[in-house]
Amino acid sequence: MSAKRRIGLVGTGFIARGVSRLILNHHPDLEITGAYTRRDISTIDDYPLPEVLTNSLDELMDNADLIIECSGDVLNATVAVDKAFAAGLPVVTMDTEFHVTTGSWFADKGYLTEAEGDQPGCLAALHEECIQMGFEPLVYGNMKGYLNHNPSREDMVFWSTKQGFSLDQTTSFTDGTKLQFEQAFIANGFGATITKQGMEGPRTDDTTATAKQLGEVAEELGKPIADFVVSMGQPPGVFITAKHDEVERGPLANIKMGEGPYYVLMRNYHLCAIEIVKTVRRVLAGGPVLLNNSTQPTVGMVSIAKTELKAGSTIKRGIGGFEVRGEAALLAEAPENHVPIGMLSNAVLTRNIEPGEILTWDDVELPPSMALDIVMKLKEQQKKAV
Repeated sequence: MSAKRRIGLVGTGFIARGVSRLILNHHPDLEITGAYTRRDISTIDDYPLPEVLTNSLDELMDNADLIIECSGDVLNATVAVDKAFAAGLPVVTMDTEFHVTTGSWFADKGYLTEAEGDQPGCLAALHEECIQMGFEPLVYGNMKGYLNHNPSREDMVFWSTKQGFSLDQTTSFTDGTKLQFEQAFIANGFGATITKQGMEGPRTDDTTATAKQLGEVAEELGKPIADFVVSMGQPPGVFITAKHDEVERGPLANIKMGEGPYYVLMRNYHLCAIEIVKTVRRVLAGGPVLLNNSTQPTVGMVSIAKTELKAGSTIKRGIGGFEVRGEAALLAEAPENHVPIGMLSNAVLTRNIEPGEILTWDDVELPPSMALDIVMKLKEQQKKAV
């Protein structure tokens, strides 16, 4: 009997717990050999394999054949991926925020791929299917059922408790920051673009019809786009609007795909942690990268003040906080000195900020970190590319 393949996890939250349960209960040839956390291990009572918890990244890497990074923390993920690559290990992620902030630095330095399960990975898998079937993708679409750019803390505490997500996760889902990250990521990964800062994001009662309208926008632009639709109560899935060969219009109409020229391929679910294993097996089998941010991204994330911010105050965490939200923006058009929202961790404001302002590097003081060093290097690379 062959030895089990050893999986090391970075993170012990919702995603890490889910993938751990799945591997423990359904994949006997795989084994979780470590789960890295920065918390006091004695305080953790909700992780399914408490015996593998560790506070040492080195110990994690020494006992793994593959790393799954799902911490949801850009600074932590950056260090973990760097260590994994130093150890010669492939990395599978469920961490869009990491990819869009520092991931391009690592894209050509080792095996790094986002997993199926969250919208970007699911769109990447749907993209592969589309290409194999001869479709030409025009729109990489995200489906959102609700959007409120500035939700109240009271509402977010309620929904956080009800849904079982952390407060910052719930807030980033609601104010659109996570959505914007996801679409910036998919645009960079597949050489697509966005039409404007924040994207189009039409609200609709007919997702399919609106997806076709976005296809017209992309065709007029002459380049595939990443975008999203908001439709109350729709499932949190993904879609691709595509074209096909003229000769296939009749056959596609016959099999109920519509008259064309735009076709909508939709996946009305994404299953988060329990889909990660599909990508793990892809990697272990020697398959290609599913999705990363590319080495030459064209879309980034700006930080927009939700409320009046005072000089001297601290933004403990930008993503999912109540001070700022993130929007996707073309790097060539965004303020050159904008600070990516993924870097706003324990950021001290140096001046007063008005609601709606885009924060710049001049507005904040950040503690030293590997992520900060990398972002500055990426910023210089992007300047030279322009």
